[in-house]
Parts: sequence; C-alpha cells; structure tokens
Amino acid sequence: MRRKLVVGNWKMNGSRAVNGALLADIAAGLDGATAATAACAVCAPAPYLAQCQAALSGSPVGWGAQDVSAHACGAYTGEVAAAMLADFACTYVIVGHSERRAYHAESNELVAQKALAALAAGMTPIVCVGETLAERDAGQTVAVVTTQLGAVLALVGEAGVARLVLAYEPVWAIGTGKTATPAMAQQVHAQLRAQLRQTNAAAAGTVQILYGGSMKPDNARELMAEQDIDGGLIGGAALKAADFLAIVHAAQ
Repeated sequence: MRRKLVVGNWKMNGSRAVNGALLADIAAGLDGATAATAACAVCAPAPYLAQCQAALSGSPVGWGAQDVSAHACGAYTGEVAAAMLADFACTYVIVGHSERRAYHAESNELVAQKALAALAAGMTPIVCVGETLAERDAGQTVAVVTTQLGAVLALVGEAGVARLVLAYEPVWAIGTGKTATPAMAQQVHAQLRAQLRQTNAAAAGTVQILYGGSMKPDNARELMAEQDIDGGLIGGAALKAADFLAIVHAAQ
C-alpha cells in the first residue's frame, strides 16, 4: 500500500519570522502515529531553504524547492541549479507547476528536462500536470495531462519512473472556489497511473500521485479515500499550521 504524502507549496509567501513559527508548529504537531502512515514536506522559496534545513533536520517533516533549473551551472542569471538545492538537503522539487507553465511559458519538454535534472541530483521531482477550464470544457483533460506526463516519461525512461511523484492540479480548481469531486479527481489519477504502467508496470503501483486542486481540511479525507489519490499538493492551506496538520492527519 502506498504511503500518503502531503506537500505544502508556500508559493511566493513567507518571511524569516513567519516561517520560523510555521515550521515549529508543523514539526510539533506531528505525532508518531501520523508520521508512520503519512509523509509530509514543505516546498519553500529558495531563500528560505537554509531556514527549513535548520528547523526541520531530525524531524519527520521534509523540505524542498518550488522550481529548479534544467541547467547544471553557467550564465543563467536568477536560476537555481539542482546541485544547489541538494546542498540544502532538499528531498523534493516541484517541476511544471501550472503557474510556471502559464506565467513563464514552460513547455512540456522543459519540464521534463527539469525533472531529469532533479533526479540526477538525487532529489524527487514532483511533476505537476493539469488542464485549464477551457480544456476541460472542450473534453481535452486526458489529452492534456497525458501529453504533459508523456514528455517527462520519454526523457526519464523506465528507470526514472519509480523515483517520480506526480501531482494532478486541475487549473480551474486552484484559488477559484471550485473543486473537482473525488470521483472526477480519481478518474484522472487512474488515467495517469495507467500511463505510468505503460512505461514501467512494476513501478506504476508505487508512484504517489497527489491531488493539487485546492485540497483543504474539509475535503482532504474524502479525496484521499480514493484508490489512486495518494495525498495532496497544498497551496493556501499550507500557510496555516492547523490547516496543514489537519490535512496530514486526514491522510491516516
């Protein structure tokens, strides 16, 4: 049985003082029983990764980054290389988040290159896929998410599949007040797992597929009860320790 995973994506939020209190509260709020059945982590802005490392080392809470460069090093002003993230003992790095795709025009091929860079540095890429409202209304959900994932699978290959985490984030359900029903989300998650199976049948059953469409304390348990929903990629609720911990506890 796959262990549940709940990852907080802080996006461009936080300060040293606010982060310190949030991290302390999250670490203190995890009991042994919860940690045994559900893993959790926070993905913070790059300037705060050292703070996360200092605050969370030795705790059940992991940490990671929100993006990574496809390049190992060089004249790429403002970029952060995978090796730099590894210097701060990051376990995870989010790649292909819908905001990166929309606001920074990241292509499926670039997302795949970033996933490969993360794997090469020993980190777990959280590969995000998802459709817009227009694409869903046009009946293109499966075509969109399978194309997005397909680019990653083509580059990381059979051996890389087992080291991925996926996150399905229906763009139309993020910050809009709309949420996919558990059945709607499960349908897409099952499709993604079937696609993984085509590349690596053995690994497909172990890959965690997270739901990233505004999971909150009041819908987390119902969503994670679905067969192929293995946790959540949490946005706004990750900025409040009580809400984030409630979602982690719901994963038990």
